[in-house]
Amino acid sequence: MASQPDASGSHEPERDVEAAAKRDNDRFPQRGKAPLPLKDRVVRLTWAWFPACMATGGMANLIAQQPFTFRGLMVIGRIFYIFNLCLFSLFTILIAARFTFKPRALTTSLHHPSESFFFGAFWVSIALILVGAQSYGGPATGDWFVAAMRVLFWIYYACELIVAVFQYHVIFESEKLAASEALPSWILPAYPFLVTGTLAGTVAQAQPQWSAVQIIIAGLTGQGLGWMLALFIYVVYLTRLIHHNLPEPSKRPGMYIAVGPAAFTSSGLVSLGNQAQSAIPSGFLGIESIPVGDLWLGLSVAAALFLWLMAIWFSALATLSVVRQARRMTFTPSWWSFVFPNVGLALATISIGGALGSTAIQAVGSGMTVILVVIWFFCAYSHIRAVVRRDILAVGKDLDVEAVNRKHDEKKSQNRWISRSSDHLA
Repeated sequence: MASQPDASGSHEPERDVEAAAKRDNDRFPQRGKAPLPLKDRVVRLTWAWFPACMATGGMANLIAQQPFTFRGLMVIGRIFYIFNLCLFSLFTILIAARFTFKPRALTTSLHHPSESFFFGAFWVSIALILVGAQSYGGPATGDWFVAAMRVLFWIYYACELIVAVFQYHVIFESEKLAASEALPSWILPAYPFLVTGTLAGTVAQAQPQWSAVQIIIAGLTGQGLGWMLALFIYVVYLTRLIHHNLPEPSKRPGMYIAVGPAAFTSSGLVSLGNQAQSAIPSGFLGIESIPVGDLWLGLSVAAALFLWLMAIWFSALATLSVVRQARRMTFTPSWWSFVFPNVGLALATISIGGALGSTAIQAVGSGMTVILVVIWFFCAYSHIRAVVRRDILAVGKDLDVEAVNRKHDEKKSQNRWISRSSDHLA
């Protein structure tokens, strides 16, 4: 959400982002000019670029879960996984360089009305890297890898808890957000917990029983926190849709973010249930009359089915909204929302199909995977094209990051003035 600081220091939302972008295009013509200095590009890279890593890592993990395989499928998955490692490393280096050039922009980026929510995407990307490490590296390694994944899981769990509390606290304390501007991206600080079920289920399958039980329980509690936080934001988002207009055309791909909470929770519950069936010992919770692991799986599948259609509904709603305004859309990094939330829906479909023993449902999930691969390449092409054409990462183009960087410059000037005043008084 583009915004301009007013005299009181608050952010007034830009009412017509499309018109503002056109106005800036007229003021700052980019094409046909000399190459921009690398620094001018780097200082405009934001947390909103990390959904590209979420999409790429998600595709790698989705390919690893395919029910119908062919020779070379795992090679394709490994290519996606390795490419995601490179992409994540590159973006991390570039955003670190941005905050090196503009150190005061870091704190502003963590509470700015639009950029701050995407900080969660950075942590989701890490979770998906860990899932891929277990899926592709686990079978080829030894006991050291099992222990390493156990340690990494608990470190990540602690970090995501800190992020979920800290991120929302900073936003609540520093910003006043209007319900009329609510977007599904407001859920993103909770997204690291929304993939905890999938991460825990994947890591637990290679762990000894005592560790697997601990990870499964932690995965369920984390998934519950992520789902409940998302549910609260759902209420605000649906209130906006009922009482106000739909998002601007270029922000409508972000509507797919609403698919993720129900989809990843559905997928995560089945994954945890499958692992609980084999890992939960007899007599767990003092229950001797029935196998607790089997009961856990049955309840997990029922809960997953309860949420599955909700994810499909959000995906259909977003698709219809995008199609109706497709010709007015210009590329933004939020286009990667076409991919990563629907990866969760495909995973949920495949998981539910496997639990129900339905080849038809699994085939639908595989068909969704093929479509998502095509969409991934379309988003990658559009992203590269936008950078080359200077539609993003250019002066006057990235309205949100311009506001964050302007805040940095204001803080820098203010601190310099205070320093000079102190020297003068001394």
